Amino acid sequence: MSDSQSVKSRSLLRSGLLVSVCTFLSRILGLARDSALAFVLGASAGADAFFVAFKIPNFFRRLFAEGAFAQAFVPVLSDYRVNQGHDAVRELVSVVTGSLALVLLGVTALFMATAPWVIFVFAPGFVDNPEQSQLAATLLTVTFPYLLFISLTALAGGILNAHGEYGVPAITPIFLNIVLLIATLGFAQTAAQAELAVAWGVFFAGVVQLLFQVPFLARLKLLPRPRLGFSHPGVKRILILMGPALFGVSVSQINLLLDTVLASFLETGSITWLYLSDRLYELPLGIFAIAISTVILPSLSRSFAGQSGERFANTLDWGLRVLLLIAIPSSIALYVLAEPLIATIFYRGELTVNDVQMAANSLQAYSLGLVFMMLIKVLAPGYYARQDTKTPVKVGVIAMIANMVFNLILVWPFGHVGLALATSMSAALNAGLLWWGLKRGGYHVFSQQWWLLLRVLIVGVAGLVAWLWFYHQKGIDWTSLTDWMRVQHMLVVVLIGVSIYGVCLLLSGLRGHHLRAQD
Repeated sequence: MSDSQSVKSRSLLRSGLLVSVCTFLSRILGLARDSALAFVLGASAGADAFFVAFKIPNFFRRLFAEGAFAQAFVPVLSDYRVNQGHDAVRELVSVVTGSLALVLLGVTALFMATAPWVIFVFAPGFVDNPEQSQLAATLLTVTFPYLLFISLTALAGGILNAHGEYGVPAITPIFLNIVLLIATLGFAQTAAQAELAVAWGVFFAGVVQLLFQVPFLARLKLLPRPRLGFSHPGVKRILILMGPALFGVSVSQINLLLDTVLASFLETGSITWLYLSDRLYELPLGIFAIAISTVILPSLSRSFAGQSGERFANTLDWGLRVLLLIAIPSSIALYVLAEPLIATIFYRGELTVNDVQMAANSLQAYSLGLVFMMLIKVLAPGYYARQDTKTPVKVGVIAMIANMVFNLILVWPFGHVGLALATSMSAALNAGLLWWGLKRGGYHVFSQQWWLLLRVLIVGVAGLVAWLWFYHQKGIDWTSLTDWMRVQHMLVVVLIGVSIYGVCLLLSGLRGHHLRAQD
């Protein structure tokens, strides 16, 4: 069965918009979730303990499930679909599921049994506060099984994405936010230990997300019958690709975790400040960059499997152009509106004015590297679609070492802000090296559309900056406003800013057909 016979022809732009809309809904609920967490937990020692216990399984999720595994699994699955047909795909899905589940069960059991030592490794600064360290270990035994559930969810999502079903995997994270909102506002406020109630919310959120995707796999007749198959050729290929990919595509997550380790030595609240600013920094990253990455990886993989080099280069070029139209204004807006955004979303309950300012400072530092972090999400599939994991490893190691050096240089004079700035600097290095490798290999060729992109970006950004400067001159003290007044002001700033940017793009010549690329 040919790929063209089994997959709907659909434009990458349409698929990207679908994923972006679903992700946008999820991220909005995610901000509501984090606002509720800030309201209930504040920036206390207990909050720092919970965020560390939540970050550890999330780190492995992004590193393993959504990072190395996804980037290795989707190209192999796409190759099976193009060249071997449905029965071979179903066999591959079953053995991968069984093998993956066994590994995850072992890892989960190990981390739960050694939780105190894990906390010591990931947050060594807690050692001076035995109660905080013990709380974090207790919370980790509850939250870590989330890795098992969410990794199997990522497996299901990879199968659906490879079959052109992008919406279901994109909307699945909504259930994480809904369950955590229920746990935070419905149980944590009355529980004897609020952090523990929220941790159980993480556990059950993983179960719900996995169960949600099961019917859609059944509809594709790809509901796995798990069995071990480490000797299966497809599993071997995935394992070979996964090893290097652990460093390649997920370097940013390792860098963020290193930030947590160093932040545990800083003043109380530093981990929470970084978490809050990271959540806003990841909003455009998740809505746009990951959406584009999600839809181009299967397309790039099929182009490579079908030996269509021109189509491969055109798809990658399209992804970069569309990304920059979003990444550059997003970076500018996050920098200028850092404090208003933090105040609007999180300033209530236990969070203080100082917490708002501290989180805003690190958000500004993160925003300087947003464009580069988003570029990484689109450039990395250019390697993994070709099953080249060695090059991203080399780039990743260089960026990781650079991040460590930047961290050590900047953390002492600038505290948690220095950690965020180091992340931005290493992201710039990472993105630059990834792009240069693709350019040198002929996998990315600048199209004529880049002249248009440059023109419309200059005009659009100029209009956006003029509006933000005008509004900034009002000198609004966002922390003195009521919740509703902050929301009103933010809606005015964002909606008018987006409108001005869009109108400027249209006036400078951008049209819908410039954004279309066929899958």
